Amino acid sequence: MIDPATLDAAAVEAWLREEAPPRLEALRASAEAHLLREIGPVVYLRGLVEISNHCKRACLYCGLRAGRRITRYRMSHAEILACAAEIERRGYGTMVIQAGEDPALDVEWVRDLIAATRARHDLAITLSLGERPDADLRVWREAGADRYLLRFESSRPALFDRLHPAHPEGQDRLAQLRSMAAMGYQIGSGMLVGAPGQTYADLVRDILILRELELHMIGLGPWVAHPETPLGRDPHAFEAAVDQVPASEAMTLKVLALARHMRPRAHIPSTTALATINRRQGRAHGLHWGANVVMPNITPLQYRRDYEIYPAKGRVEVARAETEAEIRANIQALGRRVGLGKGHAR
Repeated sequence: MIDPATLDAAAVEAWLREEAPPRLEALRASAEAHLLREIGPVVYLRGLVEISNHCKRACLYCGLRAGRRITRYRMSHAEILACAAEIERRGYGTMVIQAGEDPALDVEWVRDLIAATRARHDLAITLSLGERPDADLRVWREAGADRYLLRFESSRPALFDRLHPAHPEGQDRLAQLRSMAAMGYQIGSGMLVGAPGQTYADLVRDILILRELELHMIGLGPWVAHPETPLGRDPHAFEAAVDQVPASEAMTLKVLALARHMRPRAHIPSTTALATINRRQGRAHGLHWGANVVMPNITPLQYRRDYEIYPAKGRVEVARAETEAEIRANIQALGRRVGLGKGHAR
């Protein structure tokens, strides 16, 4: 196994640039060994509910961006609680509540949803609702939210600001993550791999920050811009960096394995973005390279097609919704088993 303590900036960059199959297999096998030693041969299932596709942000690559003409929706408490009942029926231990940055999901609305879910269901509650004031986050934590997911996407402010125009001044996602950890949240974050302008030095810094933040969950995926966004319509609107990171499956898998070394006990999902660039094997490849979480989408079908962050995400999930038996069979085919309980990070 590769000793995580030896992975300084130079070593991380060397692995990112590695192309030799035997060496890459050594990296993959080491990530898997750390996973098996620290967590075991289990894959946790988290029920994902995309409760709103309204968003006030105008990020240059996201299909939910403000101003784009799409069918907008916002689920009711009753609809979300029905999803929670389905998640509990399936035996998953966690509900992930995700949305765009929707101002209508105010502090009281979300607080009441958390309280109602807690009263009816024995589930861990993970929130992914974007940047929020500390006061809101404290209320939600006190109401019973266990975890919060917020990707920092890039730790280089200039690159982050370029991808997220009109981002409010003074807001710092890394600072917010640290603040949430102090509140008692299990925190999750991660980066985009291969964003336009991302250099190898940027990506090395992002990977090392995973360890610095002491993350409980890590979410990362390849850069995929929605075609009906500024960067989707013109992929070359940003000049590629001199040392541009490719937005490939191969690079994403290397980053995933390195993330496992940075935080051996963290929960890392094999993401839908991986499945988007490799529909047949992307999810399985992620699990093979160090991931240990799959998030089946429990969003009602009438809404799912409209939660399209990147190309065809919603349509693909509607057309090819995996059955419970398929999900479990695919996990077992990898020599793993479904984890029981809420799966809190150690």
